[in-house]
Amino acid sequence: MDQLQEARALDYRQIPGMPGVSVGGHAGKLWVGRLGGHSIACLQGRSHLYEGYTPQEVVFAVRLLATAGVGAMLITNAAGGLGAGFQRGDLMLVTDHLNLTGHNPLLGPAPATGPRFSDMTFAYDPGLRTLALQAAQELGMSLRQGVYAGVLGPSYETPAEIRMLRLLGADAVGMSTVLETIALRQMGARVGGVSLISNLAAGLSDTELSHAEVQATAEEVRERFTRFVSHWCGLILRAPA
Repeated sequence: MDQLQEARALDYRQIPGMPGVSVGGHAGKLWVGRLGGHSIACLQGRSHLYEGYTPQEVVFAVRLLATAGVGAMLITNAAGGLGAGFQRGDLMLVTDHLNLTGHNPLLGPAPATGPRFSDMTFAYDPGLRTLALQAAQELGMSLRQGVYAGVLGPSYETPAEIRMLRLLGADAVGMSTVLETIALRQMGARVGGVSLISNLAAGLSDTELSHAEVQATAEEVRERFTRFVSHWCGLILRAPA
């Protein structure tokens, strides 16, 4: 949020219908401001299925922004690394996902916000991905690429489950993102995704997994992560419509 000019914040509790947040590190604020002369909205914190929310509640915030006219959205997350050579603190550009949550925000009556059967061939927009790689190159940063597996949580995976996810083609695993991406694509919004590899998944390191490690990694890479996302966002805003 430090990169925004004329920034203003609105607490989620002030937005009718907006679910709250309860996970450490999620502030629960909607920020609006300007970047390079363009209007920007940022969601600081999200709701998760494992908190007891419905899929529709989980995607409420991103649907709100898409309804307000946001045509491209960058989704960030913290994830466990599965890919060969991945290290704690790496950034991974999401190229595709596996929805293993057992849920879908499009269940129920046919939505009025887009097609009944939403195509997910280009879940993560190729043009936005190209600009992400350009941003990393211009900043001299390493940016890995891979498939994100979204699971229900809140327990971390077992080593056997991690072996299964690797066989399925996953490079990172987390408890968010996939439902938001499905909802946004159904509404016609472009999606870019980036994962902070906050830890190596179960069985790939000698340490036990904890949310404290996730928060510690996020704090360690905050400046680098913020520079990357801000530069990526700037390239998107300057790109031809």
